[in-house]
Amino acid sequence: MSTALITGASRGIGRELALRLADEGYDIVVNYLFEEEDYAGTVAEIEKKGVKAIAIKADVSQFSEVEAMMKQTVETFGSIDVLVNNAGITRDGLLARMKEEDFDAVINVNLKSVFNCCRHAVPYMMKQKHGRIISMASVVGLSGQGGQTNYSASKAGIIGFTKSLAKEIGSRNITVNAVAPGFVETPMTDAMPAKAREEVLGSIPLRRGGTVKDIADAVAFLASEQASYITGHVLSVNGGMYM
Repeated sequence: MSTALITGASRGIGRELALRLADEGYDIVVNYLFEEEDYAGTVAEIEKKGVKAIAIKADVSQFSEVEAMMKQTVETFGSIDVLVNNAGITRDGLLARMKEEDFDAVINVNLKSVFNCCRHAVPYMMKQKHGRIISMASVVGLSGQGGQTNYSASKAGIIGFTKSLAKEIGSRNITVNAVAPGFVETPMTDAMPAKAREEVLGSIPLRRGGTVKDIADAVAFLASEQASYITGHVLSVNGGMYM
């Protein structure tokens, strides 16, 4: 049995990614941070699919906590075959008014976490001579977005990190890719003013927002053997919002 670890997996898109990879037969590690998150419910839903699952609390922006999480994963399941770097936050605001702590928080959670997780997962994958690393970028990491200099920088950083790491470890049969979602229908986007939603949807050639299933299917594909000759790639799942 293979194991997939998904950061920020107790809710939202991360939860859907965990459930989708469970459908593919992976044992799942659900990373979470806050006690109020429904990590137990997520684990229960995964186990209904006939695979094993555990939840591990860890702040992925902290190097030592990630090291302990990876060690616990391998001690429990024997391997780490797929790493999905999903954890992320936003602290939007115009640069002229952005607080230093808001910039630092987004870079640490969104980008430094990818370094932390890869740094500690890659040695295990190299020993196994197999692995899949998939990081969640964003359309704004490609296009930019006013009011999101911190978030856009973190996601653009993930793209550069992905391409560089793919070159470093491809010879070890480890692929490194990113998924760049566009406008995804979530409770947060549902709460947008109607006019703003219409403007966004009008800019998308497919004339609809993405779904969490669209994102999960992309991740599942990159984790599969069908994608074994794809590395250093950014898979844009945005309905043509940015080309």
